[in-house]
Amino acid sequence: MKSDGFFKQLVAAFIVTLAIYIIAYRAIEDHRTHNGPWQIAFTNDASSAPALLINQPKLAITNVLIVFPNEVKPMFTNQAAALVLNAPRAVPFDVPFGKCVFMDATSMPGTIVFEMFGHEIQLLPRVLTIDGVEQSWLSQKEIILKAATNSISETVK
Repeated sequence: MKSDGFFKQLVAAFIVTLAIYIIAYRAIEDHRTHNGPWQIAFTNDASSAPALLINQPKLAITNVLIVFPNEVKPMFTNQAAALVLNAPRAVPFDVPFGKCVFMDATSMPGTIVFEMFGHEIQLLPRVLTIDGVEQSWLSQKEIILKAATNSISETVK
């Protein structure tokens, strides 16, 4: 009869442990994903130059446009393409204007690094870096990257 009581205690301990695990896992996942992913659109500007449109609504980053003037849009990207980076992927992987060379989606939005038209573009929640130069996140900002001199000019709409 004593073994029957021990079995009940073992099952009860298992159920309590399972419940704690499920609650802890859900809390960790909610914390990891509560800001949501980067939303990136590969498009073009008014002059048909390739452009990268970046949004991250939870961080109040909206309509940041990086333009690559004097660059030719690859033939297979005649239409705008959207990319939502909400799950880790093996890097590097191709994107319409280049490659994603680093991706850390452990805690969203995470860090994303692209190589496009000879420029390195790094998206961090705190700051945007282009070719190692920090740019503050300002909504409606337009950044124009010049290929010949690797210079950057920016405007806020």
